[in-house]
Amino acid sequence: MKTSTVLRVERWSGLFGMLRFCALGVLLSCALGSVLGIPSAAALTAEGIPSRTVPLQFGVNIHFVEPREKDIQMIADAGFRFIRMDFTWSRVEREKGKYNFSGYERLVSSLASREIRPLFILDYGNSLYEDGLAPRSEEGRGAFCKFAAAAARRFAGKGILWEIWNEPNLNQFWKPAAKAEDYCALAVAVCRALRDADPKCTIVAPATSQIDLKFIEKVFQAGILQWLDGVTVHPYRMNQPESVTPEYQRLRELIDKYAPPEKKGLPILSGEWGYSLWHYGGVPFSPEKQASYIARQFLVNLMNDVRLSIWYDWHDDGPDPKETEHNFGIVTYTYELKPSYLSAKTLLHTLKGMSFVRRIKLESPDDYALLFSDGKSETIAVWTAGEIRGVSLPVKGKRVRIISMTGEHRNVEAPEGRLDMEIAQNPQYVVTADFPAKIGNRRVR
Repeated sequence: MKTSTVLRVERWSGLFGMLRFCALGVLLSCALGSVLGIPSAAALTAEGIPSRTVPLQFGVNIHFVEPREKDIQMIADAGFRFIRMDFTWSRVEREKGKYNFSGYERLVSSLASREIRPLFILDYGNSLYEDGLAPRSEEGRGAFCKFAAAAARRFAGKGILWEIWNEPNLNQFWKPAAKAEDYCALAVAVCRALRDADPKCTIVAPATSQIDLKFIEKVFQAGILQWLDGVTVHPYRMNQPESVTPEYQRLRELIDKYAPPEKKGLPILSGEWGYSLWHYGGVPFSPEKQASYIARQFLVNLMNDVRLSIWYDWHDDGPDPKETEHNFGIVTYTYELKPSYLSAKTLLHTLKGMSFVRRIKLESPDDYALLFSDGKSETIAVWTAGEIRGVSLPVKGKRVRIISMTGEHRNVEAPEGRLDMEIAQNPQYVVTADFPAKIGNRRVR
């Protein structure tokens, strides 16, 4: 909070009194801000790639600009700290050279009041230029860059991640036909425009559908890595989330191959990834399996030091149970909570304030035990990608709390610092110190 006046205090006692008054004012303003929905200092000043502390690097994809307060509050209640949303050129520039950001300004304000940051996708054509196709001419690229620069100036200091386009490796989104060279020409120009408009802005790309290494390598060869703060991919797949690990490793090798020295180790972000209840090819996918996969996706990303995980989607896009695009949400079309909502909430609240430490080695490579710590207490997330089996975990203390995937919990004895337990494909959390408060679901006796 800033003040427009400067007070001169001539006596030390007066200075200390003023400092005490200011400190009290800050505490009161933070408390009132929490109650009244006023953005906190943390929400307004968070910048850059999110830190490795849960839940700062987790979010959901949305499909609205004008704030839906119910949706945003439910997203916040689950513990998410990011949303991903199109920042559509044609919506902002409806008359050449004139930009209307009002809807996005209202959305950013509503999100900030709940300490949620946006990942905005600068994307798609504009009928004012090149018949609405992806910009490929000098005029089209220049107009898109001016739009992007105007957005960066308007929202500077708001904690936004700017992503350049959505899935440009697909004809569906880069019209009329996806071509890496065309995307590179635009992306590099946009990076320059964004940096000129706001040198401190955070830029990520190329947001490919799946981890398309051939397309990505062409983009890297064009020199874009010198401009980026993170590399975004959409690791969609039909199989289990754990299968992504070797692909992340190959992507990191490409980053280190093409990045300038100061950009080695550039962060990877999972910008969009989900599993529909009516899966591709008409394969039914149970709500429980979706709940298992959202937790395992998030945990595997943490294990691989992926700095942002955006689940697709927040809300079912329609009511048809046999339409793939209608069933990605973690809440239904009528806002009923799916098990996946409870699964995400359990993970984000149970691991809140913690960071990934290491993977504990178990007998089978299909078994996962990930250790998290906040420096005082520890929690182990444990599951298997295979069949149900028993494992023995090293734990601190003689008594632990086991929390299920959807938040039910029970206390068990762990004599001699070992916990023998049965694991399955649904993750469980073993809290080994300072039992957390009840998350909101029933206790299992």
